Amino acid sequence: MYAIVEINGQQFKVEEGKKLFVNHMPNVENGQTVEFEKVLLVDNDGNVTVGLPTVEGAKVVCEVKSNLVKGDKVLVFHKKRRKGYRKLNGYRHQFTELTIKQVIA
Repeated sequence: MYAIVEINGQQFKVEEGKKLFVNHMPNVENGQTVEFEKVLLVDNDGNVTVGLPTVEGAKVVCEVKSNLVKGDKVLVFHKKRRKGYRKLNGYRHQFTELTIKQVIA
């Protein structure tokens, strides 16, 4: 059984027991249980239910494993040839790690 759920404006495919990295959620703590009710699609062993726009009565229960996880470093390099202009900037995106406990449909 899996579901398509919208979390912080992004859509994710979730299954029970899987890990999920979503954009940083500053108002949650480690070990806290979070419920998401914007379930767009549910597949229960081949029986697909598509919401209009969401599936009524469906929700996804998650546990916050880590509130702040930093992603891989992305290097941004700017250069203008023959001008001596070079600029290097690094960036690490912040995520929240969730574990899917239950998909209720």
